[in-house]
Amino acid sequence: MRTQEEQKLLLAYHKRVIPQTSLPGLAPPTEPDNRLDVSVVFTSIHATLSALRKAAEMANNLGARITLIVPQLVPYPLPLNSPPVLVDFSERRFHVIASQIPVETVVRIYLCRDAWDALINVLKPGSLVVVGSPKRWWPTKEKRLAAQLRKVGHEVIVTEGE
Repeated sequence: MRTQEEQKLLLAYHKRVIPQTSLPGLAPPTEPDNRLDVSVVFTSIHATLSALRKAAEMANNLGARITLIVPQLVPYPLPLNSPPVLVDFSERRFHVIASQIPVETVVRIYLCRDAWDALINVLKPGSLVVVGSPKRWWPTKEKRLAAQLRKVGHEVIVTEGE
C-alpha cells in the first residue's frame, strides 16, 4: 500500500542527455557522480530555455551537470499515473530541449498533484536552482517561486528573458 506522500508524486521519466562532443561510436568519458548539480525548474518553454542557457554557462565553468526538473500536474479526478498529457509526448519534447544544451543534462519528469510539493520533495537541501522568468517589472509566478525556494534554503538564480 502506498503512503499518502507517494500518491502525490511519481517519477515518470528519467533520461540522461549527453551532448555530442566526441566522435561517433566513442563512449563518453565516465566521471564520478559527485559533481555539482545545477537544477533547472521548468516553468514555460521560453523561460526554461533562457534558464538552461544560463545553467549551461554555469555548469561549464563549474564542471557541473544540469538536471531539468519538470513537475507535470495531474488533476485529482485522474489517477496519478494517467496524466492529461501523455508522458511519451513530454519525453520527446524535453529530450529535444535538453539536447540543445552543450552540457550533460538529466531530464526528470514528475507526475504530481502540486508542483511546489514535488519540488520540495525532489530538490536536495541547499540546491543550486535556476528559474527562468519573463522580464516584467511586477512579481511573476516564477519570481515568487524563486523567493519560496530561497526561504527553504536553496540558492536560486532567476534569469529574465523575453
